[in-house]
Amino acid sequence: MTALKRTQLRASAWLVGGVLVVSGCVRNPATGERQLSLVSEAQEVQLGQQAAREVEQTIGLVDDQELQAYVARIGKQLAAGSERPSLPWRFGVVDDPTPNAFALPGGPIYVTRGMMNLMNSEAELASVLGHEIGHVTARHSAAMISRQQLAQLGLGLGGILYPELQSFGQALGVGLELLFLKHGRDAERQADDLGFRYAGRGHYDLREMADVFASLERIGEMEQRSALPSWLTTHPAPAERVERVNAMLAKQPAAPEARVGRDAYLNQIDSLVYGQNPRQGFFEDNMFYHPDLRFQFRVPSGWQAQNLPQAVVAVAPQGAAVFQLTLAGDVRPEEAARRFISQPGVRALASERETINGIPARITVFDAQTGNTPIRGMLGHLAYGGRTYELAAYTATGAFESYQRAFERAISSFGPVSDRRVLGMQPKRMDIVRLDRAMTLAEFERTHDSAIPLRELAILNQVPNENTRLAAGTLVKRVVG
Repeated sequence: MTALKRTQLRASAWLVGGVLVVSGCVRNPATGERQLSLVSEAQEVQLGQQAAREVEQTIGLVDDQELQAYVARIGKQLAAGSERPSLPWRFGVVDDPTPNAFALPGGPIYVTRGMMNLMNSEAELASVLGHEIGHVTARHSAAMISRQQLAQLGLGLGGILYPELQSFGQALGVGLELLFLKHGRDAERQADDLGFRYAGRGHYDLREMADVFASLERIGEMEQRSALPSWLTTHPAPAERVERVNAMLAKQPAAPEARVGRDAYLNQIDSLVYGQNPRQGFFEDNMFYHPDLRFQFRVPSGWQAQNLPQAVVAVAPQGAAVFQLTLAGDVRPEEAARRFISQPGVRALASERETINGIPARITVFDAQTGNTPIRGMLGHLAYGGRTYELAAYTATGAFESYQRAFERAISSFGPVSDRRVLGMQPKRMDIVRLDRAMTLAEFERTHDSAIPLRELAILNQVPNENTRLAAGTLVKRVVG
């Protein structure tokens, strides 16, 4: 019997997409308080599982099975001590450089690669995972789920930003929409309290929780393209949270035998990619380069561009037009174009064979009706490197003429990349060094050159500044590449 069935009060019901949705007051499993919710636990789990699949498809997981297993082991141990141990908990590290962590309804929890780079101990990781577990056990995301998101239950979420699957101008599927939910201050404080409780039950040193918030405050908003918002845009100010953690520590100091796990953690992130990974594609000015797939193209000037695992997307100011590149599958350009225009609501206005920078291509101008907005677009299917790429550019029908030249230039800019500098680009990586003698961080940097500024290196190592003295035998982070 779900918590909803046990505590249903003043409930109302309606059908959404064939699913019976119950609205009423439920008892918060973590706190015992009553809260309003649109969803049952079963619906919460279903939506969370679908959203997790979308997150893993669109953002992607770090390709390091040992690291994934390490994070999952710690997360599941903490979740087993929570008020909802029977949920289908899943934990992963997503391949995004921005320091962040997030929870989806019903159990899926993710930490970014950027957050893993920033932390310095297993106890810090436990405090972050505990906080996100707290959001799930307290059903914070479930309480914010909209009727529109509920209507997507059972419909399948597919890839991100495909015009044939999503409404014009809709840049995010339900999974990514859930990541942008900004919990209220009360919910964040409650998740902090619960995370503190779970990390304590796991016998971790609770003082490490404050170090995470302090590091996030220092790192600030780093300028890098990311699929995710930063922690600072989705959570309250770290300084306030450091004060709260210190107040909790005053009431419940860490046990003398509490676990920190600094060396174990740092050894796990040795060689982890730091910052953007250029092998997966990168922007330079208005050009996008993909060294592994050996292609390049230009995005329109002034457009907001983003590189995701399944698509490269550029959006015009105010979202007035969209350009995206995806893989069309293992088919010839003519077949890819035929499949696109055979979809319901799509009509080809013109389609002809061309050659673009020596590459066989099929260019199609199409109309489509998606939702209430008729759109017109231009489609390029190009056979290159054993793959067929789909370059789609579209806008509202009435605005097509004003964007047509920009669409044509973007599609015709696709071509091979031969620049050796681009083809040879490699990611920066974490390198963990054990000091053979005592030295300051500045001395360490002089003897172990790092690819990032000294101030940033101090933040990564959680020391006040470059003059901080480090003891012999200490493991120290640097960034190479």
